[in-house]
Amino acid sequence: MSQTVHILLVDDDPAEQVLLARQLRKVQNFAIALSYCETVDAALSLIASGAPVSMVLMDNRLQHEVDFRKSVPLIRQAGFIGPIGVISSSLADPYFQTFEDYGADFRLDKAELDPTAIEFLLREYLSAA
Repeated sequence: MSQTVHILLVDDDPAEQVLLARQLRKVQNFAIALSYCETVDAALSLIASGAPVSMVLMDNRLQHEVDFRKSVPLIRQAGFIGPIGVISSSLADPYFQTFEDYGADFRLDKAELDPTAIEFLLREYLSAA
C-alpha cells in the first residue's frame, strides 16, 4: 500500500456513499480515500479545485442529469483523464452497450460492487498509478 488511491463517488443517494465506504474498507491491497459528491456540479468543482482524484464512480441516473450520457462527458470536458466507471442498479438499458462512446471506461451493476471487484478495477485501470 504505497500510494493512496482517491475515488470520487458521484451519486444523489447519500446511502450509496455509506455502502461503498464499507466495501472500500475491506479492500486489502490499496489505501483508498473516498470523496463524495451528490451532483455533477459538485464533482466538477472538486476536480477544478485540484483535489486528487484517481477514479470516478458515476451513478447512472442523477436528479438533474438524465443519465451518464450527459454527466460523464461533462467530467471529461472538465479535463479529467482518469478512469470513469458508471454504476447502476440495472444495466439493462440498451445505451449501456455503448458506454465508451460517452467517455466511460467501464460499467458495473451496484450489486457487483464488492471488495474483489473494486480491487480488480483498481488493478486494471490504475496499474500505472
